Amino acid sequence: MKARILVIEDNEQNLYLITFILEKNGYEVVQARDGQEGIDMAIQLHPAMIILDIQLPVMDGYEVARRLTGRAETKDIPIVAVTSYAMVGDREKTISAGCTGYIEKPIDPGNFIFEIEKYLS
Repeated sequence: MKARILVIEDNEQNLYLITFILEKNGYEVVQARDGQEGIDMAIQLHPAMIILDIQLPVMDGYEVARRLTGRAETKDIPIVAVTSYAMVGDREKTISAGCTGYIEKPIDPGNFIFEIEKYLS
């Protein structure tokens, strides 16, 4: 089994697709369905990577990224935003919030794993 990846996503179809692709490629996947649950799991499990939706209940992805990068125990975990926010400036906004990378939805199943693995050290 490769590294553990935390996926913070509230949409069931997106969560299923991301989990399926990652597990098919040997990764262990843990799931959170809102921002606060994601932060709690990141602190507890210290995953190798976090895949983060921006539009989340309880706390949006920008705030999740800011909080995780502001904590000593989680600041070095790469965070990749996977989001439907694809307007001019959205990529920059996610990076300035603390995300390491940015992938637009809809997810391209053929390229997703290659895009994700660029951010795993």
